[in-house]
Amino acid sequence: MARPSTYPPELRKRAVRMVAEVRGDYPTESTAMHAVCEKLGIGSYETLRKWVRQDQVDGGQRPGTTTEESAEIKRLRRENAELRRANEILKAASLDSTGQSNSAG
Repeated sequence: MARPSTYPPELRKRAVRMVAEVRGDYPTESTAMHAVCEKLGIGSYETLRKWVRQDQVDGGQRPGTTTEESAEIKRLRRENAELRRANEILKAASLDSTGQSNSAG
């Protein structure tokens, strides 16, 4: 499980927006990201790079799994695991009620 972000969502949005706004002022997107990291006190260039890439995916400008799709996959995996657990409980209860448990031997 990923640890919670130390950066608030507002800062993330602002940083991503700033990269887009200042991109033309720098020779590369990378240098623009480094400058925004310094201005906003973001400790890691890689952190901002991931935010920008995810924003591009969410905006349809880059292929990949959107934030919404990722959340849905996570929800479905949790639901699937819960259903598997419930199914195992029901199987065990069914075996016990039909007298086919391990102690019947």
